[in-house]
Amino acid sequence: MSLLSGNTAMSLLSAANICVRFGETEVLHDVSLKVDPGEIVTIVGPNGSGKSTLLRALLGIVPVAEGSVVRQSGLRIGYVPQRLQIDRSLPMTAQRFLSLPERQKPEAVAAALRRVGVPETANRMLTDLSGGQLQRVLFARALLAEPEILVLDEPTQGLDQPGEAGFYRLIEAARKETGAAVLMVSHDLHVVMAASDRVICLNGHICCEGTPHVVSNAPEYRALFGLGTHGALALYQHVHDHDHTHDHGHDHSHEPHHHDPHPAKVTSDA
Repeated sequence: MSLLSGNTAMSLLSAANICVRFGETEVLHDVSLKVDPGEIVTIVGPNGSGKSTLLRALLGIVPVAEGSVVRQSGLRIGYVPQRLQIDRSLPMTAQRFLSLPERQKPEAVAAALRRVGVPETANRMLTDLSGGQLQRVLFARALLAEPEILVLDEPTQGLDQPGEAGFYRLIEAARKETGAAVLMVSHDLHVVMAASDRVICLNGHICCEGTPHVVSNAPEYRALFGLGTHGALALYQHVHDHDHTHDHGHDHSHEPHHHDPHPAKVTSDA
């Protein structure tokens, strides 16, 4: 295995044929992907498919047994984990949390909390925050890194539908303001199919990959998620204001890119 830094091609982050094993169990097999500047890439898959493990492997949190991970030299990453385990005996305000491990100026912390819509949490204990407030604080922490890529692991898990919709709008707003790419694991299929430039369907390996339109019609996707996910109403819809003309590879036979006249281009507002 190898974990490298460099300027390979134009990608911010890429993996080539990686495998991840926990003991004798292979969790990921021969996975290759890349994320280019400014794009939103979403990973979907059933429980136990290795989605969170893939993110952690890309970030270097878990080792890869085979293959390689390459990150652009000096890449700034903003990471929002699936959940944060808080020691309830440890008194810590949101402002203090956002100043760890590197001290942040109070005005920078206040601005980040305003940006994610929870300025009132600055002096509140983390243990007193609701699930939605805590996720927004975690997002504020990620934005303080001035990231070139935001990596989010099921950031809306446990939130109600209005909370989910609001959080996805925050992600899109941050992407527009900062130009950061987004790599996200999500269980919200009805949102993913409108919010992403590319969708990767994972089940230990990459089953299919492409624009939302292509993936939602792929037999592998239908086999995992059924027919009911196609055409479902989105909580919010992503407006494409940029163009991707590069090739992302993984040209499986079921991905008829040249027959896709409307590759997930959505122009209506939520």
